[in-house]
Amino acid sequence: MIESSNGQEAAAFEGSSDMEPYVGMEFETEEAAKVFYDAYATQLGFIMRVDAFRRSLRDGKVVWRRLVCNKEGFRKTRPKRSESRKPRAITREGCKAMIVVKREKYGKWIVTRFIKEHNHSLVVSPANGRRTVLLSQTLDEKDMKIRELTAELQRERKRSAAYQEQLDMVLREMEEHSNQLSRNIDDIVQSVKEIESKRVA
Repeated sequence: MIESSNGQEAAAFEGSSDMEPYVGMEFETEEAAKVFYDAYATQLGFIMRVDAFRRSLRDGKVVWRRLVCNKEGFRKTRPKRSESRKPRAITREGCKAMIVVKREKYGKWIVTRFIKEHNHSLVVSPANGRRTVLLSQTLDEKDMKIRELTAELQRERKRSAAYQEQLDMVLREMEEHSNQLSRNIDDIVQSVKEIESKRVA
């Protein structure tokens, strides 16, 4: 349930984002605010990004959160490493659209700031009579690199597990061989004792 700041019921929210955020809108939890703004972003045609936060100095809990458009800010410029590398796609355009939510003393989260306007086009397309976001954004190189490294890590873990299994097998064989040698030595020692005892007799 979403309420206005004066305590009056404003709307019931069950995954629908027909209503627009406004200063004073209240949520039961921070997660509820995220779900609402994410659904609102999907309906409008942009992608939400969870941005900055502040913690309470008293208990360390998050008490302030900013939710922004994924095109917020600008990508940091870095020295070029190689001219042969493909330039990364521009994914940040300095968009100012956002909401800021703050946890009040009575526990609810209230919208304290809302900027609606985007400085870029919004991508929506009709589907089943409803507007939905056309999720056609390609992953940038960082995301692709993370996926490649994750896949490589999984391959290395499987290879390591196979090596560990082979090593365990070799160690077991060495242990069995060592035990066999010990038994053979014990047999030889016993035989020598028997021969010496017969000579004494």
